[in-house]
Amino acid sequence: MSEKTSSQTWALVLFSIGVFIAALDNGIISAALTTINSSFGVSANWGAWGITLYTLGLAISVPIVGKLSDRYGRKKLFIVEIALFGIGSLAVALSPSFSFYLVARLIQALGGGGIFIIGSSHILSTLPEEKQGKALGMLGGMNGIAAVLGPNLGSVLLDLTGNWHYLFLINVPIALVLVILGTFKLQETKDTASGKLDLVGTILLSFSILGFMYGLTNIEGTEFFKSIAQLNVYGYILAGIIFFIILLIHEKHLDAKEDGDPILPFYLLIKPTYLVTLLIGALSGALLAGMIFIPAFSEQVLGVSAENAGYWMTPLALASGVGAAMGGILVDKKGPVLAVFLSGIISAIGFLLFPTWIEWKWQFIISSSIAGIGIGIILGAPLNILATEKLKSDKGSALAALSLSRQIGMTLAPTIYAGFIARGFAEIPSLFKTEFPQILQDHLKTANLSQEATTELQQLLQHMMTSGRLVEKDYTAILNQIQDPTLKSTIQTSIYQITKIAAQNGYGGLFYTAMVIAILIIIASVILIPIRKKNATL
Repeated sequence: MSEKTSSQTWALVLFSIGVFIAALDNGIISAALTTINSSFGVSANWGAWGITLYTLGLAISVPIVGKLSDRYGRKKLFIVEIALFGIGSLAVALSPSFSFYLVARLIQALGGGGIFIIGSSHILSTLPEEKQGKALGMLGGMNGIAAVLGPNLGSVLLDLTGNWHYLFLINVPIALVLVILGTFKLQETKDTASGKLDLVGTILLSFSILGFMYGLTNIEGTEFFKSIAQLNVYGYILAGIIFFIILLIHEKHLDAKEDGDPILPFYLLIKPTYLVTLLIGALSGALLAGMIFIPAFSEQVLGVSAENAGYWMTPLALASGVGAAMGGILVDKKGPVLAVFLSGIISAIGFLLFPTWIEWKWQFIISSSIAGIGIGIILGAPLNILATEKLKSDKGSALAALSLSRQIGMTLAPTIYAGFIARGFAEIPSLFKTEFPQILQDHLKTANLSQEATTELQQLLQHMMTSGRLVEKDYTAILNQIQDPTLKSTIQTSIYQITKIAAQNGYGGLFYTAMVIAILIIIASVILIPIRKKNATL
């Protein structure tokens, strides 16, 4: 093996591990969030800031690190990012107070945010075009698998150790090894810097992202349109937009200077191909966010126990890894647009199967695997190749903006999805009035009740007729007074069926929405074809 090939292999291995642990961390904490909140004695609302700050830190750091890696070197920034992530992880594990813990989570995010961008831009700068797709597919696969497996691995580690601190301590030795190997094994790559670092642009971009992302995190899924009218939503989003407009004016002015080196190159933002790619990036983030709800779906619709629900993400995680590899191969052989197009088709089919076909667990495995393959294809190579196409420099900046657009999709979509689920469960009272009597009668036909149970049933029916309205808690109160086990079991089964219908209605809205998003990806990929042909002739 030549020295160059060895360096490329080491780079791919080190970046893949770095991407995996960074992407894993935001999911792994969800398994221990209740335990962490209890250990610090804070409410769930305050505890959620551990995730919110990490998300904001990722969003802010990504474009800045992307630019810095182009300017000062990807090897240097990779080592700095991994070191920050390791220090942040150690600080989180040793946090003496909740405020210290929040600061440590922010440091973690600032370290983990740019690893995928640095790795992708390094690959694009060192590997020949015919090998870039597979390598980017591997990074994308690691990113997707880690995001999906995070909650599962967190649950396993918490069960084995009984201590949430180990969820973060495990990052420290891995980060240390990556820093040492990165120092000796990575080849340095960077672009030629043309002027001073754009400090004003960096500050404006940071405030823009902070305002926009924080406003998005305040949106309530159950009252989506009503919450948008709240000051803590529209106020921050509006402030983010204003800062971004000022940023664009500043960047355009700086871009016109010979020695200008804008943090967000203006020429990228007026390229139609790049703008459509950013749109697809946001849509792909929205698709990926739909996977967050798979464990709850398996529990509330398929009847999987709560402690095992997370493990039903495994087929999806494995399929997304396969899809990422497929996406890389497709890009190398057929180009990025076809890969994006196929990703949309496969994802749309997978999400459509959830509300229309799934009745048994084996059907769930097939459907989630199809959706996983579709999402996996788009995670790594296709969009990264499209975003950096024909770029001689600013690859890190281009990939950073793409990653930010995906993060926006991942932040906004869960609130929309959660709104569908909440509205589904809000139907339970009306379902008890309209559906429950018939469902109960159907179950009673095969129940083989005793005479005593029949008497109890008559009393229950009499109560139903005299009360005029019944909701789930009324039946639960009656259920606690029933002595006959057969009758009790029959009513419990009927109640579960009502909640299952409500869950199916709610998740149906979620998955149909995800299918529409996948169709929009298909449409966007078709729009790209004439735009790229026009660019090729210029």
